[in-house]
Amino acid sequence: MSAGRHDIRVALGLATGAAVALGFSRFAYALLLPPMREDLAWSYVQAGAMNTANGAGYIVGAATAALAAERLGIGRAFLAGMAASAAVLVASGLTGDFHALVALRTFGGAMTAFAFILGASLASAVAPTSGRAGLMVAIYIAGGSGGIVASGFVLPPLLAAFGPPGWRAGWLAMGGLALAALVPAALAVRRAPAAALGQPGRLPLSVAWALWPSFAGYALFGAGYVSYMTFIIVLVREAGGGPWATSGYWVLLGVSSIAGTFLWSRHLGRTRAELGPAIVSGALLLGALPVLLAPGLPAAYLSAVLFGGTFMAGPMAITMLVRRLLAPAQATAALASLTVAFALGQAAGPIASGYVSDLTGSIAAGLWLAPVALAASAGAAAFQRGVGS
Repeated sequence: MSAGRHDIRVALGLATGAAVALGFSRFAYALLLPPMREDLAWSYVQAGAMNTANGAGYIVGAATAALAAERLGIGRAFLAGMAASAAVLVASGLTGDFHALVALRTFGGAMTAFAFILGASLASAVAPTSGRAGLMVAIYIAGGSGGIVASGFVLPPLLAAFGPPGWRAGWLAMGGLALAALVPAALAVRRAPAAALGQPGRLPLSVAWALWPSFAGYALFGAGYVSYMTFIIVLVREAGGGPWATSGYWVLLGVSSIAGTFLWSRHLGRTRAELGPAIVSGALLLGALPVLLAPGLPAAYLSAVLFGGTFMAGPMAITMLVRRLLAPAQATAALASLTVAFALGQAAGPIASGYVSDLTGSIAAGLWLAPVALAASAGAAAFQRGVGS
């Protein structure tokens, strides 16, 4: 097998980690949120609190991912995060207790942080000197989009068959898929080059300070995009979308994300690394607007294409920035630190959006937090300069 084909197979196997961490563990909640609210009589604040709990756990996981990689090795810590995430998904389908679900979402957030951050570090190091590093990252990130597509095909039929209580079967289905994903992920770790599995280094304070615009921009990016992703399905349903219309929206979002990831990888590869995150935030802002300016299914589907084609470019832009500006030994620690900022935004965004929606009685009013935060993200990230300048 040629080196190029071998690298692609490794990246594809690692991409199942992104599918579990993002597609199944985080974004599938948007499809399951409406029936959970109906079945469990939640307010919008309670619904947002679930993603805030997940974001809080993500903060802890991001803050400790580099340490876990030092102790266990990057490969073993990555697989442990995937396995624990799968267990949390299964357990989420076995209880309707609010506090138990909050605890599960919190722990699950920490484990998905392990899986996603360490998987991104592994993928970006698969072919670091061959000119294919950007492609490896794109393949990995596209795994999260593939998870969205899979959830879009699996969950709506279950919900249509069982009604609101079908959210339990939905979590169990996501857990089963996550357990199956462990097989290709483990094979990819075994085949990864030794350099990718090396011990991560520490991030010097001077380097972290030089990255402050990226820290601020990524936090605001997290707040904006997760606010949209948490409540958009509720808005689509309010616009008259039944189970199949919402399924169509979700699958279109995922397919657009897969295509957009590879288009963005080429664009970001030709763009100064310092400008990538700001450009992505600005483009994502435009993607969030159609469904807010012209409520209805046509605008929602347009938003699915524009927003879906861009949002996964955010983590890709940050990963490419880290790999191009920093020494290889600092990459995992830098990704973990930046993801802490991202997770802070993810924790704050949904509950703030839910509060505005409860206060105004309008889910659209809360969703306006997304473009506001993304505009601020683009402005902050635009100040990023080279680490040595």
